[in-house]
Amino acid sequence: MLRITWSCIVLVCCSFTLHALNLNATSSSSSSSKILVHPHQHPDPQAVVHDVNRRVNESVTRRQLLVVQVRDQCLTGNPIDDCWRCDPNWELNREHLADCAIGFGREALGGRGGNVYVVTDPSDPDPENPPPGTLRYGVVQAGPLWIIFSGNMVIKLRYELLISSFKTIDGRGANVHITGLGCLIIYDVTNIIIHNVHIHHCKPSGNAKIRISPTQVTERGRSDGDGISVLASSKIWIDHCFLSYCTDGLIDVTEGSTAVTLSNNMFAHHDKVMLLGHSDDFTADSGMQVTVAFNHFGDDLKERMPRCRFGYFHVVNNDYTQWGMYAVGGSSHPTINSQGNRYLAPQDNNNKEVTKRMDTDESEWRKWNWRSEGDLMVNGAFFVTSGADMSPQYAEASSMSPLSASYIDQLTATAGVLVEQRSDAGTVTNPSSGGGIVTNPAAPGSSGGGVVTNPAAPGSSGGTVTNPVSSGGDGSSGYPGQGSTGTITGTSCWYTDNGIDYGSIYNSEARTPLVPMTSVILSVIAIVAFLHRTCS
Repeated sequence: MLRITWSCIVLVCCSFTLHALNLNATSSSSSSSKILVHPHQHPDPQAVVHDVNRRVNESVTRRQLLVVQVRDQCLTGNPIDDCWRCDPNWELNREHLADCAIGFGREALGGRGGNVYVVTDPSDPDPENPPPGTLRYGVVQAGPLWIIFSGNMVIKLRYELLISSFKTIDGRGANVHITGLGCLIIYDVTNIIIHNVHIHHCKPSGNAKIRISPTQVTERGRSDGDGISVLASSKIWIDHCFLSYCTDGLIDVTEGSTAVTLSNNMFAHHDKVMLLGHSDDFTADSGMQVTVAFNHFGDDLKERMPRCRFGYFHVVNNDYTQWGMYAVGGSSHPTINSQGNRYLAPQDNNNKEVTKRMDTDESEWRKWNWRSEGDLMVNGAFFVTSGADMSPQYAEASSMSPLSASYIDQLTATAGVLVEQRSDAGTVTNPSSGGGIVTNPAAPGSSGGGVVTNPAAPGSSGGTVTNPVSSGGDGSSGYPGQGSTGTITGTSCWYTDNGIDYGSIYNSEARTPLVPMTSVILSVIAIVAFLHRTCS
């Protein structure tokens, strides 16, 4: 029987430590020559790419070692999830989530160090004077705030929701949907974390006076109908969200924003998915730095996954399930480093190319630094590279091979909204909003449900909520205060609004692997052989 000795464990730990020391030394030696556009721009983006690859490989290696030792099977190799999800008492230390980000947005603090605010009221009656208990009231408060939800709810916004600095919107433990007019705006702020919420069916909102702090109200014009808009902001982390069915973009990062990580999200049913860079004339975006990692680009998406301008973009270990026009595109000479992604091309033989350059002659875009390293091309997909293979823009990233795309299934298996049932998720009381009482949501495998009483909003007829979080059971729901109806079955929600059927909105769930796990098995065998030679 194989025995793993202490000397072997020390050897593995030392190798990780040397990697970290090398990263710090390299970063410090090269940062002095960089010209920074924004105060939060990282002086050495290649070091951030290197750090992402290091942390992913360390997380996967830990998981493989534990498999060999037949120990904790909670680890997935996804460094963000492995950072907090294996703790059964995660709810007692929610702020630990802020330690788990990777990439350019890894320093986002959100509401860490502040109070916890509980959203108990799903209504949005007054954008200028929001009542306590609403989400809008929480996001405009001064100072850091960690925002959680008292239970499952659909928040149908009437106007844009402007989020102030140092806020976390943490949907863990509840099934939270944000929809309606305007949706989420992150404008001229810093340190924002948005985690584990559904954002869908966002439409343009009209002119309005909207509160942005306890003492300030601003005039806002018509919005675009994005799911999340990030403008002139920094240290932003959007993780484990499900975005679909919006009017314009699902996530737009523009107007000089930087230090952003978009991770573990599920995107589906949309045309223009993700815009990174305002326009070809907005040169301030040359300092933009965005990490796009562990996301699943799912059904019925057309383009912009992402669409980049200027800046530096690390697209790593994402799963692309086809596209309508292209997956990764851009203009204005962005640097795009694509590593360890799986690109599944559509059936159309004329649409197999992953990439697209806009509004530029080939003689010009051939100079742009677009690299594909370790990507898995499926069904005829191909990535047109350009620039030098070993340019200064990503030379340091080449010093460490990215994680193989054959690990995509385990890295993105939980992309989207996680279903983390809270121990106290049985009763929610919200008399001030007319939201009613949710009593005893159905247990796993049961056929019944719990009742939402007194929806109170004009046009609502109440209804029955059956098993909104766990598996088993189905029923109908008159969402409190919204006047909408729908069906929740297992971990998916069939969403209708004003008689229009929009289809299903899915939580994170297991997907059938597109690639056999042979490579994973071979990797485990290789580690066993290495440990046997080293430690015997």
